[in-house]
Amino acid sequence: MWYSLLALEKIDKDAIVARVTVADNSPWFAGHFPGNPILPGIAQLHMVAGVVAFSRQESLYIHSLNRVKFKKLVRPGEPMQIHVATAGDDNRYSFRITQDNQDVCSGMMSLADKR
Repeated sequence: MWYSLLALEKIDKDAIVARVTVADNSPWFAGHFPGNPILPGIAQLHMVAGVVAFSRQESLYIHSLNRVKFKKLVRPGEPMQIHVATAGDDNRYSFRITQDNQDVCSGMMSLADKR
């Protein structure tokens, strides 16, 4: 895993919260941007999918995205919280990534099995 999953808590059968961080030597920071590293949005989305896959013990990929908003830059080593809840069926999720109770990223995500 290219990020550190510090904690995973199942709030109920439909919601989880994870604490994560990304080390400054992560390949995502290489070239994005030299001297001013930030975590790309696609990396943030992959973390959300990875946390859901880990919690469900399944191999999943992002099938579709809706209403995704990026609101705050993420620097190396900064702790984040990923909040995920099912949205209607087993494959749709609403999510929020936060830092110190400020939204970093939010939206809807559909996941599919890699089989």
